[in-house]
Amino acid sequence: MFEDLQIKKGGKVIFGGNQHGWVIGGGTVSLKPIISINNVLLVDGLKHNLLSISQLCDSGNSVVFNRDQCIVNNSNGTRLFVANRRDNL
Repeated sequence: MFEDLQIKKGGKVIFGGNQHGWVIGGGTVSLKPIISINNVLLVDGLKHNLLSISQLCDSGNSVVFNRDQCIVNNSNGTRLFVANRRDNL
């Protein structure tokens, strides 16, 4: 999913349960044709894609959660994407 990826070493990402993973790269992920997310980290051994809600909001987007889904809109109110809830994710 990376549009561009720069391999680099440096940093540790800590998840819930005090688990961690090592950063092995970073770049831009493109969810074409609507959105690109910058400063995305590639973490060794991570088995799921994780999205930083605060990073999306810091980029001028809004994020709304309801019982069944998560909706991300840009600063103009245009819907960028919807993620449906599956179990507890």
